[in-house]
Amino acid sequence: MNTTAFAQRHIGPREEDRNRMLQTIGVDSLDQLIFETVPDDIRLKKELNLDEAMSEQEYLTHIHELSNLNKTYKTYIGLGYHPTILPAVIQRNVLENPGWYTAYTPYQAEIAQGRLEALLNFQTMVVDLTGMELANASLLDESTAAAEAMSLLFAVRSRDQKKAKVNKFFVSENILPQTLSLLETRANPIGIELVVGNEESFDFSAEFFAALLQYPGKDGQITDIKTFISKANDNDIKVAVAADILSLVKLEAPGKFGADVVVGTTQRFGIPMGYGGPHAAYFATKETYKRDIPGRIIGVTKDMNGNRALRMALQTREQHIKRDKATSNICTAQVLLAVMAGMYAVYHGPKGLEFIANRVHNTAGSVANALEKLGFTQTNTSYFDTIQVKANADTIKTAAEKAGVNFFYPDAETVTISINEVTTLKDANQIVSIFAEVAKKETVVIDSISETDMVMESLKRESEFLTLDVFNSHHSETELMRYIKKLERKDLSLNHSMIALGSCTMKLNAAAEMLPLSSPNWGTIHPFVPADQAQGYLNVLKALEDQLTEITGFAATSLQPNSGAQGEFAGLMVIKAYHESRGDHHRNICLIPSSAHGTNPASAVMAGMKVVVTKSTDTGNIDVDDLRQKAKLHKDNLSCIMVTYPSTHGVYESAIKEITQIIHDNGGQVYMDGANMNAQVGLTNPGNIGADVCHLNLHKTFSIPHGGGGPGVGPICVAKQLAPFLPSNPIIKTGGTNAISAISGAPFGSSLVCLISYGYIKMLGAKGMTDSTKIAILNANYIKERLQGQFDTLYSGERGRAAHEMIVDCRAFKENGIEVTDIAKRLMDYGFHAPTVSFPVAGTLMIEPTESESKAEMDRFCDAMISIRKEIEATSKDDTNNVLKNAPHTLDMITADEWLMPYTREQAAFPLEYVRDNKFWPTVRRVDDAYGDRNLFCTCAPIEVYMDA
Repeated sequence: MNTTAFAQRHIGPREEDRNRMLQTIGVDSLDQLIFETVPDDIRLKKELNLDEAMSEQEYLTHIHELSNLNKTYKTYIGLGYHPTILPAVIQRNVLENPGWYTAYTPYQAEIAQGRLEALLNFQTMVVDLTGMELANASLLDESTAAAEAMSLLFAVRSRDQKKAKVNKFFVSENILPQTLSLLETRANPIGIELVVGNEESFDFSAEFFAALLQYPGKDGQITDIKTFISKANDNDIKVAVAADILSLVKLEAPGKFGADVVVGTTQRFGIPMGYGGPHAAYFATKETYKRDIPGRIIGVTKDMNGNRALRMALQTREQHIKRDKATSNICTAQVLLAVMAGMYAVYHGPKGLEFIANRVHNTAGSVANALEKLGFTQTNTSYFDTIQVKANADTIKTAAEKAGVNFFYPDAETVTISINEVTTLKDANQIVSIFAEVAKKETVVIDSISETDMVMESLKRESEFLTLDVFNSHHSETELMRYIKKLERKDLSLNHSMIALGSCTMKLNAAAEMLPLSSPNWGTIHPFVPADQAQGYLNVLKALEDQLTEITGFAATSLQPNSGAQGEFAGLMVIKAYHESRGDHHRNICLIPSSAHGTNPASAVMAGMKVVVTKSTDTGNIDVDDLRQKAKLHKDNLSCIMVTYPSTHGVYESAIKEITQIIHDNGGQVYMDGANMNAQVGLTNPGNIGADVCHLNLHKTFSIPHGGGGPGVGPICVAKQLAPFLPSNPIIKTGGTNAISAISGAPFGSSLVCLISYGYIKMLGAKGMTDSTKIAILNANYIKERLQGQFDTLYSGERGRAAHEMIVDCRAFKENGIEVTDIAKRLMDYGFHAPTVSFPVAGTLMIEPTESESKAEMDRFCDAMISIRKEIEATSKDDTNNVLKNAPHTLDMITADEWLMPYTREQAAFPLEYVRDNKFWPTVRRVDDAYGDRNLFCTCAPIEVYMDA
């Protein structure tokens, strides 16, 4: 075995295991299996043109050398991104801990109670600081959150008869520039007219349905949002506020003034800037809007024993249920970053946050006073951390960069300086000395940081926050370390067992890929620094774009979308821009197969398109005749089709080239959902199949961890005709020559985690990438054969093969009174997370093992499924007190003095011998979702609150 070959470590089955698996499947070789699985007419004729594979050690040396090309200046740019201090205890025990970063979205609540509690802490922190009634469990970034606030307020306006047809949305001119750009992207397709202006001269006309303020503004000035909100409320105008979360420690919560929505980023709570992301945004609103809030909400419910339990609440409003009528297309949050930000609040508590906020504010005031003594004018009359100084921007910039310092320069005569948690007394004196040098005066020395009070009296914080025990109990490293570990033990992650989720591709997140994320050379770079300070990043991001362009067979790539669903929206907006450039403004029909992921129709509606659903055949393929008929019917207005390949049913549809040709013949473009790209890499690609644009889930195919529901990255790759329209950024130029406006806040989206995918491709190389795809197909077909005779596979290819995933039909078990949910919960007793439940077909399991799993692990999973099948046989429709209906079984149940079940404790807890060696105990019994939705609690209030309710 070549111990330096990364592919040997990434790919699970050993050579001898592969041979035994091929025998089980009934083929002579891996190539024969691929021939029988992938249609020959779409197969690539040559190997991918990628660099030769690096060993792990070579890659770590390489990425360290690249990191040294980044210049880690002292940065005071602000604009929503600030240097922070990530407590080492959180870095080591969360960010660098696979128990946290390899977990899946907590759809199976019983084995995700730790993560759910951490997210409930996050929601409570946000509710407390914003003064709102309800918060979600994070969004992608502040700009996206602001756009979602606009969409929510636009959606709810129809409930007010006076506002039902009003479409004007006021935006403060002091909004962050990247947020304004994203608002422009999102407003136009759904018919919102943006009006940008000064809130102090706003006339509160009946023409407006809502307004958005920045608190404090982009230049640091704090405006009187209290008076504005009061006038807006008097005129039936809803108000959203984008608020700096650290400033809310000193500024009164917008919710106390009557705001309808408060959004922002929690990046300041210990999260590295990472050249733009990932960072957890927050979104808080009134409980009145609970059915309209985007993203995920963690709520409190009870389990079968009546004990407190947590789960994701109100899921019926989400895209996977409501499809084109969903509140948004969001299906990825920033869970890992939300956990970290929440732990930051737990670690520091209210007094710690007050100390940090006061130090930041006092330092800003001390610098302002010193600069005024030097003769400079500071124009902000009320501020938290950012001062605005009148000076020649060019001369200050030259002197500052020479000293290794970044300020921001909004115009030729203005410099803004945003003080942060990292700023020391020495740093403050360096700032002053730069201005003194330009003024040719002796510097003013700040001997100590003096107390400052530059917050207007009417906006000073009076309300309490973070009063609950969890925020006042874990302030030593020992206590926080144990608390994090306590929560980690409640979660089943990839470091315990295989998570065989179809469509989600839970593959190995190699340690060598993850290590660079902890390097300050990558973490401390602000997304708006000059290009010469980010050469390491720019080299990596350009190389990753080129790698993905080659892998997809396209012409260009944008890394800006920071989730798969956001990639869908970006791809559709690029198609829209292409049609409009040709004068085809009327092309707005989007064909979507009935089997498509729920984000597809939700994204199409967000892009201003009309969804026309096409049928599927009995074998699960797209009904080509129905598609042809609908494409011809709508040919004058056809914009595109959204298609997933291999299909969501786990099959390589042989008619895919015919499908793409039909769309092109009728004037449309082909959008390919890249969720199943793990079955294409090196064997075929979207360009070869005839697509025009695809998004890629870097948190699936390209090895970024799921992190319990984020971070994700959803870049889009496009054909030549669409390349000019790739998205840009208002501060750092990116994208094409005719770029659409921003899709996310940062120029390159979540740049920090792009290092992972770059390393994944560099270490695998062309052969390793292709072998990974082949083994993913081998593993899926091996499980299919092992389960044959016990479970029916719902769809197969023309030669009876699965792609990289398969759908197992569990509907027949209803005759025994068993639902697919019972099987999912029983798998927990065997130490496994359930495969994808009831998607895309109700009553089924979609299984995807990925190439990273060994034969031994897959055999344990198959043994568990076969054992469960025998348990099903032993049940009857009238028997509701059985081992499946009662699953999962907790340690409390098994060790209770009384045992009244008709089966043994051993059958419940240790159904197979291997379970004894590595038992995972769910911490709650099956949760009651309906109870939780009827009694919605989304903060970590004392238990008495729930009991009283």
